[in-house]
Amino acid sequence: MKRVLKVIGYIFLGLLSFCVLYIVAEYCLSRIPAAQKEVVGERTIQVFVQSNGVHTDLVLPVMNEDMDWAQLFPYKNTVGKGEGYQYIGIGWGDKGFYLDTPEWKDLKVSTAFVAAFGLGESAIHVTYYKAIREDELCFAYQISRSQYRDLVQYIEESLDRNQNEAILVKTDAQYGDADAFYEAKGAYSMFYSCNTWTNSALKKAGMPAGIWATLDKGILSHYKK
Repeated sequence: MKRVLKVIGYIFLGLLSFCVLYIVAEYCLSRIPAAQKEVVGERTIQVFVQSNGVHTDLVLPVMNEDMDWAQLFPYKNTVGKGEGYQYIGIGWGDKGFYLDTPEWKDLKVSTAFVAAFGLGESAIHVTYYKAIREDELCFAYQISRSQYRDLVQYIEESLDRNQNEAILVKTDAQYGDADAFYEAKGAYSMFYSCNTWTNSALKKAGMPAGIWATLDKGILSHYKK
C-alpha cells in the first residue's frame, strides 16, 4: 500500500510541476516581444486584435484592394445572410470546442481531453461586424499593405479547401446571425491553442506579438497602452 501511495504521490507531484512550469513558461514567453521584421510601405490599413476574454480573433476590413473576404466567406453562409458589414473577425480553434461549448458551463471532460491532446479537428470561425469599437479587449493597430497581405496569406493557408473553396461546416451552433464555421488545417492542443494561431499570424505580419502564447492576455499585453 505504501508503494502505491508513493507512486501516486510522484505522479501528482509530476503533474503539479508540469502545470507550474507550463504557466510560468507561457506567462514569460507570451510577454517577451517576438522579433519584428521591417515594415515595407505606409501603415494605411487599420486592423484589430480582439478577445472575448479567452479566445482571440483578428478583425480585418471586409473588403479593400487586396482582399474581399465576402468572396471567400459568403454572407449567404451566415444565418442572417445580410450585407452592409464593414469588418470580419477571423479566429481558429478546436472544432469540438467551437460547436459543443458555447459557454464554459457546457464544457465536457471529453471535449477538453480531445482538445488538450490534439486529437480533434480544427475550424475557422468568422464573424461579420458593422462596426468595431476599441475597449479593454479590443485594440486597433495600423499596418501596411505588405503586412496585410501576410495576414491574408496566413489565414488562407490555415483553411481546408475543396476545389479552392472554403468548406463550410454545416451546423446550427452559430453564436449569432452573422457568423459561420469553416474546415481548417491543424490540430488544437495545450501547446498550440487558438491564441497561438493568432500570435503566429501577428508574428508573420510583423505586428506586436509574444514569442509563444496560448492565452489571450499575453497577446493583448503588447497592445495595451
